[in-house]
Parts: sequence; structure tokens; C-alpha cells
Amino acid sequence: MKMFQAMDINASALGAQRLRIDLIAANIANANSTRTPEGGPYRRKVPVFAENLQTASGQIALSGVRVLAVADDPSPFRMVYDPSHPDANAEGYVFYPNVNIVNEMVNLMEAGRAYEANVTAFNLSKEIFKAALSIGRS
Repeated sequence: MKMFQAMDINASALGAQRLRIDLIAANIANANSTRTPEGGPYRRKVPVFAENLQTASGQIALSGVRVLAVADDPSPFRMVYDPSHPDANAEGYVFYPNVNIVNEMVNLMEAGRAYEANVTAFNLSKEIFKAALSIGRS
């Protein structure tokens, strides 16, 4: 493993978790948006991650994570009967976003913990490099 490869892996994971947290915040903010510029209610956004693989001297090694896309969650919208709502259909139902606040909060806690774990691992790598440099000075 190259000297800074562990830090590069942690840095890519930090960026991925930051994007995940940003998307969760957008989902929560739009949980009741029944009308978007594209038409229809807001659709929940989810990140799609993939491992970033490197090939070196015939061996495949993990070199972090990358974001493939930001996808729309295909789950169905919530239907609420409210004939007085301006976005109600002919039957009186309003389509609300497919955002479940409880699930979003659980995902937010998980993403926050993953972010913290990667910060800790990054700082440990930094401390190991400092200790290795101080050994060379002695």
C-alpha cells in the first residue's frame, strides 16, 4: 500500500458521505413539496456509490469510493385525500413526495457516523505518518 493511499481512501469516503448528507437534507426540506418545476411532487434523491478500483502490477486494489449518480427513488408517492388542496386531482387526492422523515433521520445518523469514522481513520493515518517522521529525526 502506498503511503498516502489510506488517506486518499478516507478522503473519497468523506466526500461521498458529505454528498449523502446533502441529499438527505434536500429530501427532508422537500418532504411536503407537491409541485416542482418539472411538474408533480418532489421525488426522493439517493446517491449511487461504487468502489473505485485500481490495477497495479496485475493486482486489483481498492482506492476509495466514487459517486456514480444521484438517482430518483422509484417508490410510489404518498396519496392524501385533501380536496381543498390546490394540487388535488379530480378525485380529491394530493400526491406527496416519497420521503419518509423517520427513514431520512436514520439515514442521516448513519451517514454522520460513517463520516466521523472516516475522519477518525484519516487522523490516525496522519498521526502514524507524524510518528514515522519523528523516528527518522531521532
